[in-house]
Amino acid sequence: MLTLTLLCGFAFCAGLIDAAVGGGGLIQIPALFNILPAVPSATLLGTNKLASASGTSLAARSFIGRVAIPWSLVLPAALSAFAMAFLGAAAVSAVPTAVLRPLVLVLIVAMALYTFFKKDFGAVRRPLSVGWRERLLSLLVGGAIGFYDGLFGPGTGSFLIFLFIRCFAFDFLQASASAKLVNLATNIAALCFFVPTGKVLYGVAAPMALSNMVGAWVGTRIAMKRGTAFIRMLFLCLLAILIVKLGYDMIKA
Repeated sequence: MLTLTLLCGFAFCAGLIDAAVGGGGLIQIPALFNILPAVPSATLLGTNKLASASGTSLAARSFIGRVAIPWSLVLPAALSAFAMAFLGAAAVSAVPTAVLRPLVLVLIVAMALYTFFKKDFGAVRRPLSVGWRERLLSLLVGGAIGFYDGLFGPGTGSFLIFLFIRCFAFDFLQASASAKLVNLATNIAALCFFVPTGKVLYGVAAPMALSNMVGAWVGTRIAMKRGTAFIRMLFLCLLAILIVKLGYDMIKA
């Protein structure tokens, strides 16, 4: 009972943070691996995906109707992310994480520096005319992030938020809401593998999913109430944590 209570507490925190700026996996995955060390890795990852997908779906639903979602850009990104997540998962054995970590670390450091020094980045949403070039770019962004999520994963939500702002002039709130929809697509793609192969502990995943959803509900309301400046601050904090984690993993390896 204590084990499940701890996992639900971590799931709540993960859902809250993930709803605003992504990065819930930084909380939920280490908690599962440390609290349930005897369970196979694939089963822990499947359990995590079911819990996080529940929170992401609630966050996405909470944002829809309250935040202007540019569907003509977000839907193509979500569809390509769904498809490419499968390819990323299939390529896991071919690309060692030792190769990916330094590259991802450099990209996240660059992203953090750009966001920190460009004070107006994501502060104001600028009108964007959506043509075939923008739709093609959204397909490429969604596909690239979907492939990365299937292949490696850390920082997926942060990359999506950054690219939505940089490529389409979203503000942080709109980018965060849009990222939830694309993240939901990649989570569903992963569950299409984990569920049929029996890689989910439903007795653990169900209460964690409920806790994650409650956290996501709280997180979306905080994000919408506090606005883009607050999300920008959280985003920078999350990037700093990602940099420390990836750096530590590289040193430990």
